[in-house]
Amino acid sequence: MNQEIRPSIIRGSVVAPASKSSMQRVLAAALLRKGTTVIHNPGKSNDDQSALDTVQKLGATIRWEGADLVVHSVGVVPVSEEINCGESGLGIRMFTPIVALSNTTVTVSGTGSLVTRPMYFFDEIFPQLGINITSRDGKLPLVIKGPLMPATIEVDGSLSSQFLTGLLMAYAASEADGVAIHVIDLKSKPYIDLTIKVLADFGWIVTHDHYRSFYFNNLQLPIEESREYAVEGDWSGAAFLLVAGAIAGSIEVKGLDIHSTQADRAVLEALKSAGAQMEVGENSIHIQQSSLQAFSFDATECPDLFPPLVALASYCKGETIIAGVNRLAHKESDRGLTLQEEFAKLGVSIRLEGDLMYISGGGKIVGAEVYSHHDHRIAMACAVAALGAEGVVAISGAEAINKSYPDFYLHLAQLGAIVNHI
Repeated sequence: MNQEIRPSIIRGSVVAPASKSSMQRVLAAALLRKGTTVIHNPGKSNDDQSALDTVQKLGATIRWEGADLVVHSVGVVPVSEEINCGESGLGIRMFTPIVALSNTTVTVSGTGSLVTRPMYFFDEIFPQLGINITSRDGKLPLVIKGPLMPATIEVDGSLSSQFLTGLLMAYAASEADGVAIHVIDLKSKPYIDLTIKVLADFGWIVTHDHYRSFYFNNLQLPIEESREYAVEGDWSGAAFLLVAGAIAGSIEVKGLDIHSTQADRAVLEALKSAGAQMEVGENSIHIQQSSLQAFSFDATECPDLFPPLVALASYCKGETIIAGVNRLAHKESDRGLTLQEEFAKLGVSIRLEGDLMYISGGGKIVGAEVYSHHDHRIAMACAVAALGAEGVVAISGAEAINKSYPDFYLHLAQLGAIVNHI
């Protein structure tokens, strides 16, 4: 699918999409915590749909009650010999340890860029937990047979915190006692905060020593007949809307918790550093077009902010510096190189030096044909940058947004952007 974005002024208000980071963790917790969970504001992205399919294949039953999703679980009892996590990096890394709670042999697979992403973490860790595993030289598919037996282990947290999220959930559900997970060089700590919060909301307490060691305090809690959970608004998706407002109009983004543990809430810091005019309330943010200046920002703990911040930096006078490039190689695309390539077509010069990205902003943004590289955040970044361009920007592979924010183009159009399907 191709999408055409014309220079536009945007006005009005929009509700942020549901957080897929929150939604997928809630679905996992609902599977692990036996009983019934009513999920309010459920996400409907491709990643959310993959997670929903996974929990059903692991034994949960679901039904819709109006806009709410009802999940009933008796624990991890696989009803399929294979689960497919689609293109969800969180899904594959979180659900794989959960699958291993069962003594059933299950094949874990994925699609798209996931089949080339490194998964050697499981080959190294699972044998220490009594889990049989075979892989394709550290890549998908994985064939797993548990049950997982919690033990004190040491893991490398430098590639992704998502592996640790899965282990924390599986250890908690298996009533780990007297063991710890020691972590070296943990990245994306706010995402682990989100995991710990969801676990606590479902009755499992995980503590840590400055993110170096994680401990479990699991009480024998009674099964609740029913519990309710509201999925947070998504700061990752909202970051693109906020940047759009900063460069092309005056908008209000609703449904965001300013106290959220989501890593991408840090977009507010970057916008403030760039001189964006904002009014931040408890559940909404008003932002409007203003004169923007180059800024420095460390995105090591929130690498998903690189694409919207590159779009923002394109309109900031001077050279913006963003740290954390080393976190970008194993995303849906190699985002450092992809951003450099696609924004060059728009007239924006990006230089990569080690862990730093330098963006020369404040010049003309030109119309061009760009390519998403099947990466949802690249498609959205190009669309946002197009709002203040001097010509039309056509995005090929524009459907990539369905992975995380299916209504993105619709929301832009509702705010007054000129968006055409071509």
